[in-house]
Amino acid sequence: MSATDQSIAALVISVDAMGGDEGPAPIVAGLARFLGANSDTHILLHGPKAELEPLVTKKKIGESITFVDAPDVVTMTDKPSHVMRHGKSTSMWSAIDSVRNKEASVCVSCGNTGALMAVSMIRLRKAEGVNRPAIACLWPSRNEAGFNVMLDAGADIRADEEDLLTYALMGASYARNGLGLTKPRVGLLNVGTEEHKGRAELKVAHDMIATAAPRGDFEYVGFVEGGDLPGSRVDVVVTDGFTGNIALKTGEGTANFVSESLRAAFKTTWFSRIAALLAMTSLSRLKKKIDPRRVNGGVFLGLNGTVIKSHGSADATGVAAAIELAAQLGRSGFSDKLAARVASAAVLAQDAQTDSATKD
Repeated sequence: MSATDQSIAALVISVDAMGGDEGPAPIVAGLARFLGANSDTHILLHGPKAELEPLVTKKKIGESITFVDAPDVVTMTDKPSHVMRHGKSTSMWSAIDSVRNKEASVCVSCGNTGALMAVSMIRLRKAEGVNRPAIACLWPSRNEAGFNVMLDAGADIRADEEDLLTYALMGASYARNGLGLTKPRVGLLNVGTEEHKGRAELKVAHDMIATAAPRGDFEYVGFVEGGDLPGSRVDVVVTDGFTGNIALKTGEGTANFVSESLRAAFKTTWFSRIAALLAMTSLSRLKKKIDPRRVNGGVFLGLNGTVIKSHGSADATGVAAAIELAAQLGRSGFSDKLAARVASAAVLAQDAQTDSATKD
């Protein structure tokens, strides 16, 4: 069955099989785990067919897979500019083109982030009203949904007040479709919650987002701090890509440090080993809650199509989580809903500026 024929299926996801640090094996293993619970989903698997077919056959998932033969691979060391000039035969380029050609609803790749964003922008183009796309990630939190949304997580280190307003609209739309929240609470990351703190563009963005909230169908809670990222005060945290990426890497590193420290502490003495056995159930719950693999998958927002970036080092569990997120967004019609929200950004920004000028 061709890729075009498969486009009429209930849900088709495009997967770059070759972007991971460990090659295609963990990606196929993650696909098998996902398809075990989602047999109605079809996968367009991009990469060298001769290399992929034995892995798929071994996992017995061939009926849910259509191979799209792409002989070349984007490595983690390839510069985005090089990929733009010479990458048309790569699995990454092919996987994104399946979304561009409406053969699949969402693209998932573990590949080079810079190259993936560059190819996504040139092939899918920025959505109307978007100046800078953003990467949205899920952050484990005390909220009922179990996660908060943070953006930008590193697509662009810069963001002015209008970009931050657009991020608020996109983040709220993602929270509605990815977390099932009817009216997400949005906060703007700052060095304090007081209105006089922060850079000039943050103060302007603060007013613009507050003005846009009623028409954007979200609740604006104002400035939030780093401690609110895993908290229950907010559902969506808006920031620039420089700050967001540092926060993300710090959070992941801290989670790994806590896990490794607990593991080492409970192995110190026989008494600590016994204590670990007694606390096994509680420790398992903690490990699951802070496990970065559960929230694997940064969503590129602001493009004419949905692309999800999985960690390059993701194992089968992490890959399955990224594809599950792709399926959830694909089933919700997220791309079209996001485009509608973003299209209103310019109007909302103008309203906010007019309102601010009136107050002055």
